[in-house]
Amino acid sequence: MEFAVSRFAALMLLSLTACATADHAGAKEADTEGTQAAPALQDGQAEAIFAGGCFWCIEKDFEKVEGVLEVVSGYTGGKEKNPTYQQVGYHMTSHYEAVRVVYDPTVVSYDELLHYFWRHVDPTQADGQFCDKGKQYRTGVFTSDPEELAKAAASREEAQKELGQSIVTEILPAATFWVAEEYHQDFYKKNPVRYQSYRTGCGRDARVEELWGKKG
Repeated sequence: MEFAVSRFAALMLLSLTACATADHAGAKEADTEGTQAAPALQDGQAEAIFAGGCFWCIEKDFEKVEGVLEVVSGYTGGKEKNPTYQQVGYHMTSHYEAVRVVYDPTVVSYDELLHYFWRHVDPTQADGQFCDKGKQYRTGVFTSDPEELAKAAASREEAQKELGQSIVTEILPAATFWVAEEYHQDFYKKNPVRYQSYRTGCGRDARVEELWGKKG
């Protein structure tokens, strides 16, 4: 099996074994059980689904946004049911790593979330995100209805004009969102040193600033 350079390799190079070897309590067992579909939204809530490379990182980014109620790491866009992290990470599925952003639409709009998304990823990179290479790390916007599709397309065009470069991020129909294993949720809080070392070593923030400056 051919293994693309991915977060597994990046973590190994950085001597960060949490993700690569799944050494959290219960992680190995969780990786064999399969994941479950996201629960239904509660009244007054809305959701936006984004793929932005490492879900640990994009989760942290969106949790800073006022009006965002919850950000969940998971897998979407593929046909396989109940995928595990090992399956997705080792290119055994057609899923993306993604986040489900649950928000209060009276506080923050879908348009605002789209604007924020573009400016926290490298939408010009086709083979993954930053140091993570592979189809599961590509960027994507998953839309659930014609209105979201139109807004996403308009937002992408606006971002492309501002950036002055071609954006390769696809806008795709929403599919089942499979919630990632518990040890991935809020990884940056549970493992702050490992997380920050990975994020810095992968060059995420440096590349985003190179592209967007301080606009994010």
